[in-house]
Amino acid sequence: MHKDVSPTEGHGLRHCVVGLALSLLLTALAFWAVMGHALPHELIMPAVVFFGVIQLLVQLYYFLHLGLSPEQRENTAYLILAVMLITVIVGLSLWVMHNADVSMMPGSMSTMDAVHHE
Repeated sequence: MHKDVSPTEGHGLRHCVVGLALSLLLTALAFWAVMGHALPHELIMPAVVFFGVIQLLVQLYYFLHLGLSPEQRENTAYLILAVMLITVIVGLSLWVMHNADVSMMPGSMSTMDAVHHE
């Protein structure tokens, strides 16, 4: 007997509870890394970033149901394109603001100094 499998099968309550448990565990580990003083000072920030990235992946998989299965590839592709677009827009905006800041006349330079500087 062949059973029809719906695209959302496997994403029931148990699936959400596993995602919640993993998210809480990763949050607790990040909290422990900061407040537990078990890690050297220079490893605290990389540990928090690591736990944050893993938690992002857990939430994308368990709550947004993104993955590589055929039913989910289109949504995953849309997410990747959106992240790339946001990265380009934010990155170029920061680049323009940095160049504008570098090109601005320092406040301590007078107008006469700026004219003679050219």
